[in-house]
Amino acid sequence: MWRCQTIALQLNPEDDVRLIYIVNVRDRFCPPLPAGYYGNAIVASAILTTAGKLCQNPIEYALELVKTAKANVSEEYARSLIDLMVIKSRPRLPLVRSYIVSDLTSVRSRDVNFGWGKAVCGGLAKVFPEPNKEPINFYIPLKNSKGDNGILVPVYLQSLAMERFVKELHCMLKHQSDSNPMSKLIISSL
Repeated sequence: MWRCQTIALQLNPEDDVRLIYIVNVRDRFCPPLPAGYYGNAIVASAILTTAGKLCQNPIEYALELVKTAKANVSEEYARSLIDLMVIKSRPRLPLVRSYIVSDLTSVRSRDVNFGWGKAVCGGLAKVFPEPNKEPINFYIPLKNSKGDNGILVPVYLQSLAMERFVKELHCMLKHQSDSNPMSKLIISSL
């Protein structure tokens, strides 16, 4: 998604681009967090590369960047980031040319029961940002009318960039499986 968005935006190849994502660090502390702890145990992490490197290299380049960055999020990293936020009063993230993502597929909000039954519907109150702000991309669990589970990824781009995004995503998915075209999985609200 990050690569497709960067291609769609047609940035200068020398421009820095970032992937900023949320990492669950519950299992990275020693001793572990106590059973039943329900507070936040997440940190933001970022990957920096150039638009040219991201767009001109195969998808494996981006995947390797993500794998390496996720492996580097340790207890020491989390504690250092917590210290930074205390000292600097939550410094602002550099959002220019950033793809910001949070995976909500394992939050299990549909399992929450406040006493009147399980949730029928749930999601984000506001997916799209104010004009001229970088969007935050959430991966949201979804069950269609047939009962099939999937992941909803709202995308917010201007019309021409959205057309390029859909085309790039289609090409990437088709390239993955030429014998099984995936274009029916791409739904756009152009």
